[in-house]
Amino acid sequence: MDGKRKRASGTSVTPVIICALALPLSMLLWIGNIAISFFMSSAESDPYSDDGPVIPPTRWLASVVIPLTVAAWGLRRKSLDRSGAILGVIVGFVLTLTSYCFLACLFTFFVTSSKATKFRSERKRKLQDDFKEGGQRNWIQVLCNGGMATQLALLYLLDSGCGERPVDFLRDYRSSWLSLGVLGAFACCNGDTWASELGSVIGTAEPFLITSRKKVPRGTNGGITIAGLVCSLLGGTVIGIAYYFTVLYTVDPSILEKSPSQLPLIAAGAFAGLAGSIFDSILGAVFQFSGLDERTGIVVEHPGPGVKHISGYQLFDNHSVNLISSIVLGLVTPPVGNWLWP
Repeated sequence: MDGKRKRASGTSVTPVIICALALPLSMLLWIGNIAISFFMSSAESDPYSDDGPVIPPTRWLASVVIPLTVAAWGLRRKSLDRSGAILGVIVGFVLTLTSYCFLACLFTFFVTSSKATKFRSERKRKLQDDFKEGGQRNWIQVLCNGGMATQLALLYLLDSGCGERPVDFLRDYRSSWLSLGVLGAFACCNGDTWASELGSVIGTAEPFLITSRKKVPRGTNGGITIAGLVCSLLGGTVIGIAYYFTVLYTVDPSILEKSPSQLPLIAAGAFAGLAGSIFDSILGAVFQFSGLDERTGIVVEHPGPGVKHISGYQLFDNHSVNLISSIVLGLVTPPVGNWLWP
């Protein structure tokens, strides 16, 4: 009973702590934004106008409250450790401040990938030597999955300011390019996560190495299955759908009427999810060591006594591969999106 009371008390106190931190911090940031705008605004611009440099206090508040709430939820659900929660708040702050569309991508990735990581965890424990209960993400994983998107969001904030914009390469090329970059980075990470976490435990077909097409044990870096490829496509599609509906509900209808259809966002997400997973698999097959521990029958990522080499060289780890893949798809998705749009 005492344990239950402590857990209930901790849960009820969390919203109070978040509000106590968020309200004064968001107001301080808003006041600082107003003060800076007075010094940076030109004589022709009005810092209090809708088009001026002052960011509304509601957006400052949302940029503090939402990341803190999601981080607290992730800690409670053991989807994040403390270092991952701290960096996650920073990443969430930047993305929320910049565009709610970017926040939708982050939130969709975090929730769906966390669920995928915990799916059939008992079976994964038998396949992975580095299996972590609950799939807790630390700061390195948060950085590798969200670093590229955060960098592109900062460029968007500096170039186009905060706010949601439809993708329109003819009238608003730079913000459209950066938006597709953020979408591509998150869709790549989500597609790869769905492929590895769901594809590895769905179906009975043995994976084959993407570079040689030979059969390999489950858990081998660079090993793919048809189920895994389908999961990666769906993982990227979900990110595209989240972005699409956020644009529809946050952008002024009068602006949407003058813009091209936003449906290609879904196709761009699907492309980034599938292409990112394939590129990640190629890197894993070539630059990550995979060996079979003959004593336990588990695939390991380091050579040693009793470890039979399967594929790859010990140059990168999973974090490095994820980061490189998100960078590449963050750069490749915008030109592909430009080709998709009418």
